[in-house]
Amino acid sequence: MGKVTGFLEIDRQTHKYQPASDRIRHFREFTLPMSDEEVGKQAARCMDCGIPYCHGPTGCPVHNQIPDWNDLVYQGDWETAIRNLHSTNNFPEFTGRICPAPCEEACTLNLEDTPVAIKTVEQAIADKAYKLGLIKPQPATHQTGRRVAVIGSGPAGLAAAQQLGRAGHAVDVYERESRPGGLMRYGIPDFKMEKHWIDKRVEQMRGEGVTFHCGVNVGVDRTLAELKAEYDAVLFCGGSETPRNSGIPHDGLTGVYDAMPYLVQQNRRVGGETVQSSGWQAEEIWAGGKHVVVVGGGDTASDCVGTAFRQGAVKVTQLDIRPQPPQTEDKLTVWPYWATKMRTSSSQAEGAVREFQIATLEFIGEDGVLTGVKCAEVDAARKPIAGTEFVIKADLAFIAIGFAGPLATGFLADAGEGLATRADRRGNVSITADDEHYLTSLDKLYVAGDARRGQSLVVWAIREGRQAARAIDYDLMGATTLPR
Repeated sequence: MGKVTGFLEIDRQTHKYQPASDRIRHFREFTLPMSDEEVGKQAARCMDCGIPYCHGPTGCPVHNQIPDWNDLVYQGDWETAIRNLHSTNNFPEFTGRICPAPCEEACTLNLEDTPVAIKTVEQAIADKAYKLGLIKPQPATHQTGRRVAVIGSGPAGLAAAQQLGRAGHAVDVYERESRPGGLMRYGIPDFKMEKHWIDKRVEQMRGEGVTFHCGVNVGVDRTLAELKAEYDAVLFCGGSETPRNSGIPHDGLTGVYDAMPYLVQQNRRVGGETVQSSGWQAEEIWAGGKHVVVVGGGDTASDCVGTAFRQGAVKVTQLDIRPQPPQTEDKLTVWPYWATKMRTSSSQAEGAVREFQIATLEFIGEDGVLTGVKCAEVDAARKPIAGTEFVIKADLAFIAIGFAGPLATGFLADAGEGLATRADRRGNVSITADDEHYLTSLDKLYVAGDARRGQSLVVWAIREGRQAARAIDYDLMGATTLPR
């Protein structure tokens, strides 16, 4: 490495944030960029481990060659750094912003709670590459004459489409919504990732020959049979959109919603689109001036918290049925795997009241309108403890407890019983295709991303899209140079 003693001499530093009082007034990204010199110093902390756990399989799902591009950034060679990063990750500007960074958990320096700021460096490489004009279309040098349809333009669909297009196939991407990006555009708030980053990649992919067909709901507007007749392969990347059933009684009260329609509506507002969409909640949802309760402890719940604050919520309470985790983990027991410990998201830090080991028993109201959430403390088995019941005032409540597979309507209904599916232990409906071939029980039909593996991270979706592209290219051509 360029700075062998860097980890001894340089303290860990990551992006700073705008103060919460400022950032809740807008929906833009609020991280404060570091200078090239500061980023170089953080890259210099990479300690040339004998076994770099950061790039997988425990650390990075796409197997980013993290020590290599850390060294290149330290040397100031941004062009080679982005080339190296792109060799494993099509969209580092996405993951540099919204990945929870399991690579940092797996960093050897995390044994002392001072991991290399890998996520910060990754975002800096991608952003610098755009500034230097290094991210350009890379069209194929020859065309294979084969045609592939990709259903869904989330991270899995985009990654697969870009890889297949660069391999020389004619790729058409079908997206149900009016713009590409899937739930990266319509589910992840702009304050975590502004959508012009998606637009830049779509523009690059169009320059590589990929064609986007938006506003087309495959299974409704076009059938799978039509696509199979027209294309040599069809890849389904429809995501995991079915809300998990909470089982919480609410008697149809106004003011109780699943989380995703709320997030989609706000993203459509920010994007200058109409709030109503055929695929989501028709009734407009707004948190301004209201007491808000969010049920769930994951990323989607946190996104609801941050969105509610920006809309002017009076108070936001987040309920988590899990016990409050410890402040720190036992490193020798857990490392290099993702640890269960107390984590506070930027949205939670904006003023959320967090309640742990609390069950949501019932949504209560008057005249058909939500007025409160009845809760109780739970024991170690997550069973309500008698006598601990209480009510939290609420004008608006969101259920954010995860997703249980792709929508049963549309594509899956059109595919019919011939498409074999299975339910995993978490209730996700995954299509029976392994992570080597990605081929379903139907001829020509492949599947990747959350639709296959269940709800997961953007970085996992990118990996699945890349691997599915390799499998399709191999099946179509008998050989492939695409990386796995």
